[in-house]
Amino acid sequence: MTSRRILVVDDEPQIARVLRASLESSGYEVAIASDGEQAIERFHTFEPQLVITDLAMPFMDGLALTRAIRKLGDIPIIVLSVRNSEPMKIQALDEGADDYITKPFGIQELLARVRSRLRRPTTDLGARQISSGDFFIDIDRHHVTFRGRDLHLTPKEFDLLVFFARHPGRVLTHKILLHAIWGSPGDGNPEYLRVLIAQLRKKIEAAPEVANQKLEPRYVRNEPWIGYRFTPDGNPDGDPDPTALTHS
Repeated sequence: MTSRRILVVDDEPQIARVLRASLESSGYEVAIASDGEQAIERFHTFEPQLVITDLAMPFMDGLALTRAIRKLGDIPIIVLSVRNSEPMKIQALDEGADDYITKPFGIQELLARVRSRLRRPTTDLGARQISSGDFFIDIDRHHVTFRGRDLHLTPKEFDLLVFFARHPGRVLTHKILLHAIWGSPGDGNPEYLRVLIAQLRKKIEAAPEVANQKLEPRYVRNEPWIGYRFTPDGNPDGDPDPTALTHS
């Protein structure tokens, strides 16, 4: 089987070397770029199936790179970010990045996120039926089956679940979700989303077969200060590695 190709973009040579070694030892083919401009060149010649990029870089930062890649294709993008670059991280997710990992991070966490993004097929956004984890959604009939039983949702709850199911595992910011469900009127009203998320959770997280298994939400997971992540099978990928990569 052909190795999956991953483009790593980071201006810290030590981190780039560790990432290359870890990814290659896991069977991936890896190319390295030290900034966004070089990454665009490598993108065309290497044709990666996933991009891992730092955000703070010279010449062209990770935000501009994310925007440029989204014009070229829909491959998964994982951004790396130090804690004090939260606004930039959120902006990158708003621009179309799929996931983020905060430095310092563990290699096993990174590898789990990579596996998760690569094994999820690109969703047909025009599909009228969606089978995703524990959910089956028939859009034309406005019907949802959850773990084999009918799930009765309001129109807005249904719209939110459909949007989640079309972007499984991706970190979706408050801004993206508000605009997707309410359009422009929702952009300045985050309370709309909080109420709707709470309503949807009551119907899926509080189901008898789910509620007693975990205190934390299993399907609609919080990404603090950023947004939410939908895990359609109710199971997250991996745990952070205690041996963390730090940003010098």
